[in-house]
Amino acid sequence: MGSDVLSLRIDHDLLDRIRQHAAKRGMSVQDYVVRTLMRDDFDERFKTAVDETEKFYGVT
Repeated sequence: MGSDVLSLRIDHDLLDRIRQHAAKRGMSVQDYVVRTLMRDDFDERFKTAVDETEKFYGVT
């Protein structure tokens, strides 16, 4: 099993919020994000977020 690199450009305020969530759990930002992506319900939660965003912008 190999690995790849994922680079993100995110808003400063959002990064601060992620840092705060990670710090509460004693984790680095990278570990927090990876752990969040590995959650069993991530796919479902992501799809719901995309659906709600499309509905908000009238895409669907």
